[in-house]
Order: sequence, then C-alpha cells, then structure tokens
Amino acid sequence: MPDQSLAVGHDELATLRRVALDGGFAGETKLSCAGLAADLSVSTQTASRRLQTLETAGLVVRDTVPDGQWVELTEAGRRALREEYEAYRQLFESPARVELHGTVTSGMGEGRHYISLPGYMAQFEDRLGYEPYPGTLNLDLEAESVRARAALAAFSPVSIDGWEDDERTYGPCVCYPVVIETADGETYDPAHLIAPERTHHDEDQLELIAPTKLRDALDLADEEPLVVTVEDDA
Repeated sequence: MPDQSLAVGHDELATLRRVALDGGFAGETKLSCAGLAADLSVSTQTASRRLQTLETAGLVVRDTVPDGQWVELTEAGRRALREEYEAYRQLFESPARVELHGTVTSGMGEGRHYISLPGYMAQFEDRLGYEPYPGTLNLDLEAESVRARAALAAFSPVSIDGWEDDERTYGPCVCYPVVIETADGETYDPAHLIAPERTHHDEDQLELIAPTKLRDALDLADEEPLVVTVEDDA
C-alpha cells in the first residue's frame, strides 16, 4: 500500500520527471539504475534509492527483470508532474483561462447595499451589459485555487470607477467575466467575479455577480461546490 505520508522532495521529482521523459508517463518503460543514474548525474545507489522512494509513495510501479526493470508512473505520479507543470506555467506564461474551485458560503450582506448604489449600477449596465441582482454570491476557495487566483493579475478586467456622493467616497473595483458550473454540470453565464479595492474578504473568498440571484437560478445551498472559469479575452 502506498505511503502517502512519505516526503517526496525535489530530487525525487526530478527522477520522476526523467522516468516520464523516458516513456514512463504513457506506459511501461524499461530502464536500468545505471542508465538512470547517468541521466541524473548521481550514483547508481542514489538512483535506486530514489526509485524505491517513488514506489513507496505510490508515484510509480516497478517490475524487476534480470536485465533491468519496467517502470510506469501511476495516476498519482502523473498528477504530481501536472502540478509541477502548472506551477511553472504560472511563472512563465500569461494563462488565458483559470479555473477556481470553491464552496458556497453566506456573506455579510454588504453586497446587496453596494451593488445597488447608483454610481456603480450605471457603470455595471454600461460596461457589463446587464443590471446585476443586488447582492453577491460568495465562495470559499480551495487552497490550490487561492494560489491560482494570482494569475488573474495578468488578465484584462472590466474596470468600474470609484465615485462619490454628498456623504462619502466609494472605491473602484474590477470585474472578470466568468462561467459558473455546478457539481451536476449545470452552467451559468453571463456572470462576473467582482473584486473591490476595499473589501473585508480575504484572498480565499470570491464574490460573484449576475443578472439574477445565483442561489435561486442554480438552486444552491451553503457548502455546495462550484467551479468558476475565468477567461481573458484580451
């Protein structure tokens, strides 16, 4: 049984990547510890130890034969490399699409007041193409999506200007067009992720606006999972 608690470090991931490049991502590949060691510029003993660690962690499966061994990445091993790829992709690319995963939660009721203010509402109608329902749908993001949210900095949002009335000044915000998908596969658009400059929400919380009340339109209750897809049209 794989030991999921086993620490797999950068050296083991480099070995996993090498096995994948040698054919182990698509299926079984035959290799020797000596050949793997040469590719990694390590000793044969080190290469063998790393393979054992990857096998114990459940990232590869091995079948030893007299002249070497057949090695293949498991689904967990492939997933580990995909996560590494995603991290580097965010460093070197400007993604055109980000998926954010979270669960529905109850907000503090501020959205209803601010969304309906005339200084915002006129801009929403003009720049988003609809009059939003006076309130927001709030999501608690999963940890990976909190990190993925940072990629939105490279996107081109719809800007909503700040404004003021006789009593106070209201800050600006930005809106990103999104498609919302429920666990049952039902989708909804148009909708927007709204990110006010002044907010009590942390980066692990998301606010969504739409022409209708999303809880009713999608029959949502607290704790229900949603996927919010943000695409950059720029």
